[in-house]
Amino acid sequence: MAFALDRRRINGPEDSFPPSFDLDASQWKLGDPRKDRSPADIRSIFLQPGLISQANGSAYIETAKTKIACAVYGPRQSKNTTYSEMGRLNVEVKFTPFSCVRRRAPMRDAEDRSIAVAIHQALVSSVRLELLPKSTIDIFITIIESDGLEGCVASGSVAASTALADAGIELLGLVTSCAASVVGKEIWLDPTEEEARLAKGTVVVACMPALQKITSIWQAGETKVAEALACMDACQEKCTEIHSVVAQALLESAKI
Repeated sequence: MAFALDRRRINGPEDSFPPSFDLDASQWKLGDPRKDRSPADIRSIFLQPGLISQANGSAYIETAKTKIACAVYGPRQSKNTTYSEMGRLNVEVKFTPFSCVRRRAPMRDAEDRSIAVAIHQALVSSVRLELLPKSTIDIFITIIESDGLEGCVASGSVAASTALADAGIELLGLVTSCAASVVGKEIWLDPTEEEARLAKGTVVVACMPALQKITSIWQAGETKVAEALACMDACQEKCTEIHSVVAQALLESAKI
């Protein structure tokens, strides 16, 4: 006997499979060595500028479980504001509901604002805002998948600087960023969410390697002065390598 489909309902698939979970990550504990890379290595970076055609500039960055899309609009004239000789840089960060292990509410919260403030501080000194009087540059960052706040701040800063360059906005230099955590007696670069949670402290450094200038330092947890300085040195050295990745991606995008 054949049964007719009920078109008023959404019919599910005939076959289903149980969900699979990454059990290896939950079994990692403090004192265990890294399995996928050495402490001085960062995760592989995939960077693609110019993916959002409606924006003046855009970039997509992916580092393992951290996936971020960034769009830049402007510069455009500010409305309903007083005249200012300096342009304004606005940064807005939003998590997708499925970006974290626990579903996030669609409304903005304190984490969104803290990441936006950290990325704004990393970028604002690199943009020639004095050339854009009474103008506004809006940066919208969407975190598609998150692997810790530190990774979102570092990857978001790189994506935003790449999007600004893709938009043709004049910059003093490209901004790159890297995070480092003090795990035991070692310094682990580009920590995951679980590594940063079990670490004593984490430092995120944003800089312009071409000018050898630091634009922002963001620190969480408890670290000694010597440990913080060692983290900063390790991050600055790795930022130089990230700078070459960003420059190469922009060159390839310009050729296309």
